[in-house]
Amino acid sequence: MKLLMVDCCISQRGEDSRTRRLLRAYGEAFCRRHPDAEAETVTPEELLSLKPFDVEMLDERDALMSVQAWDAPVYDLARQFRAADAIVVAAPFWDLSFPAALRTYIEYISANGLTYHYEADGCHGDCRAQQLVYLTTGGDVEREDSVGVVYWRQLCAMFGIPKFDYVFGGGLDLDPEKTESLVESACALAVRLAEEP
Repeated sequence: MKLLMVDCCISQRGEDSRTRRLLRAYGEAFCRRHPDAEAETVTPEELLSLKPFDVEMLDERDALMSVQAWDAPVYDLARQFRAADAIVVAAPFWDLSFPAALRTYIEYISANGLTYHYEADGCHGDCRAQQLVYLTTGGDVEREDSVGVVYWRQLCAMFGIPKFDYVFGGGLDLDPEKTESLVESACALAVRLAEEP
């Protein structure tokens, strides 16, 4: 069992990041339920070091794809994502979506021929994971049509991941007296998702 944790908890709060609290709660609960699980983390530093694709980089990647050179370094993150049995992605609710570093990561894992492929009837996913959980927190209230939630749900369909869940810890800055209880409730939901069979 391999758990991939994508930690995009970029926050001025550092280790006190409210989104990271959700991620820690999820990761700890998952490993309690699956004591033999191997957890891998993509760190904020790794995400921030990724360069968005320019034309030259796209041409190079397409050339590698044409000869199925999937062992090339540009496909490292896509191979890691494809091989995971379970995936959790954590990112704060920024500007109605999430930090740009996470969008760049999505460009790297979206590898036609590796994490998904096309046939005459459309797109088919090639990832092993049976579930992806998206964790986010924000000062404003939860929105059912949050771009981050909708986007990751659609990505799961593209990657062939059948089960998508999310936790939106919202409204955290509306009333400081309620912040801690809201974070705790969101952590409890993250734990329940991690403990599902």
